[in-house]
Amino acid sequence: MNKLDLTNIKNIIFDLGNVLYDIRYENIADIFKTYGITNFEEMYGKMGQVEEIDLFEEGKISPAQFRDFIRTLTTIPLTDDQIDHAWNAIMVDIPMERVLMLIRLKDKYKLYLYSNTNQINCENFERYVVNKFGYNIFETLFIKAYYSHTLHIKKPKPEGFLAILKEQNLDPEETIFIDDLERHIKGAQAAGLRTYHHVSGEIAEVLEV
Repeated sequence: MNKLDLTNIKNIIFDLGNVLYDIRYENIADIFKTYGITNFEEMYGKMGQVEEIDLFEEGKISPAQFRDFIRTLTTIPLTDDQIDHAWNAIMVDIPMERVLMLIRLKDKYKLYLYSNTNQINCENFERYVVNKFGYNIFETLFIKAYYSHTLHIKKPKPEGFLAILKEQNLDPEETIFIDDLERHIKGAQAAGLRTYHHVSGEIAEVLEV
């Protein structure tokens, strides 16, 4: 596995899912099947999703409105906790080796996070890392974590990347964006960033420092 060339790079913007944090979309569909929602994999997955989920991930509908949308998909009277349990099943784990990688990188580079996510998942994975590592790694190891539901814009729209560059006063030629989806990489490139498409292997090995 080739080590990523970070020559002239001062800033690294990480994606979260399947770069730092292991996720599995199918986990949600598996649980929703037990709730009588048999086609959820057609509504939400790595390659795209329905409008209601896009709106939720851009913070344009609330968690309560999102849960009510899920309830329209089944005749079973689902509770908030049942919906949240299924929705959070996408989040698998963030291995210690990736946190140690971030700690090492933090000494040499300014680190940022940019994730397409939503309030329910965000609150869940922030609790998870505090329980696992004893602190909120997203507040401690990154200059700032940007989430689509608080930025109100999703990747791959270039405007999201441009907003981060402007707020943090970053030179795009000194900034690399790392993501596992090609469409997100193209959005970052349209904003002038250097990019790395992480398609396989362990990111901690690619970014070994």
